[in-house]
Amino acid sequence: MKVIILGAGVIGVSTAYYLTEAGHEVTVLDRQIGPALETSFANAGEISPGYSSPWAAPGLPIKAFKWMLMRRRPLFIRPRFDPYMMRWVLMLLQNCTSAAYERNKARMVPIAEYSRDLMRELRAKTGIAYDERSQGTLQLFRRQKMLDGAGRDIAILETLGISYELLDPAGCIHYEPALGRVREKFVGGLRLPGDETGDCFKFTTALASLCVKSGVQFHYGTDITGFQSERGRVTGVQTKQGVITADAYVVALGSYSPMLLRRIGIDLPVYPVKGYSLTVPIIDESAAPQSTVMDEAHKVAITRLGDRIRVGGMAELDGYNPKLRPSRRATLDYVVSDLYPGAGDSARANFWCGLRPMTPDGPPVIGPSKYPNLWLNTGHGTLGWTMSVALAGC
Repeated sequence: MKVIILGAGVIGVSTAYYLTEAGHEVTVLDRQIGPALETSFANAGEISPGYSSPWAAPGLPIKAFKWMLMRRRPLFIRPRFDPYMMRWVLMLLQNCTSAAYERNKARMVPIAEYSRDLMRELRAKTGIAYDERSQGTLQLFRRQKMLDGAGRDIAILETLGISYELLDPAGCIHYEPALGRVREKFVGGLRLPGDETGDCFKFTTALASLCVKSGVQFHYGTDITGFQSERGRVTGVQTKQGVITADAYVVALGSYSPMLLRRIGIDLPVYPVKGYSLTVPIIDESAAPQSTVMDEAHKVAITRLGDRIRVGGMAELDGYNPKLRPSRRATLDYVVSDLYPGAGDSARANFWCGLRPMTPDGPPVIGPSKYPNLWLNTGHGTLGWTMSVALAGC
């Protein structure tokens, strides 16, 4: 079967790999000049099944209000007349109940765990390397109230059989020795030993190379403008370079998926939420993190990627605006220097932002559409890297 995949991020390339393994003839289209040059380029680096949680949670509206009043705010909402944003926010609020949170988290964690397991199999099979580490995630709590509030997530982890460790400060320092230098700044942590880390861009680029060797065709610099359809089936992809046809089609365009799909009557509740990152070269190994530390107070992850530190997080509702805002960089600089002083050279850091394709309830949109030969693989939010292999290999 001939399959066209729209999007060459980690989701699209992973899908191409597994479809080719299954014997299909695959073509990937992307407007960029290479793979993983948008949201997959410089994310936080976490492969975190245990940390896979929906944003929509009990108490979120109050927390969101407090976050927006913080000096170093993890959440920004830029008012605009955007009916899709307003609808998305309302649907998010409707999911801020205990029942919805538990249901959605229970849907997300198994997908993420399956993806991590497939990633391990893929590494063993191909020898692919991407600055990967398998040393867990440490969710760090600066205040006792935060630590006490971890009970709901712990209960769900126990229900799902996910390993975890609730740690006092000494326990946190055991796994992240450099935190011993700032012992007074946190009260404890929740460690998820099954989580991993890695550079999503390196992974996707290496996997794309393997795909090419297996016969996948990548058409970069291809602007996709719409679909052709006839008698309830998609018959082609319209691009500025012409119409490209196949037997089946997979949409893996991240935040841009809804814009394209609305033109053929598919309305996805996916909205872009901008996140930021810094990539900092390490100058002192002894002061650097070993794996991922999630600063729960600022919603910022600090991840070790080889000889670099990736600092990523925050959420900004501002439509499809790709503007880099210096104030967000200041927050990332503050968090990494506060917890890992002297570890990296921030003057040589690369500052980046990307648009996460978020659903209001948390789980992604995967599977068939109303067109029998059109499939969807989008809406992964902050967990595209975490869930990428499972959703491609289903």
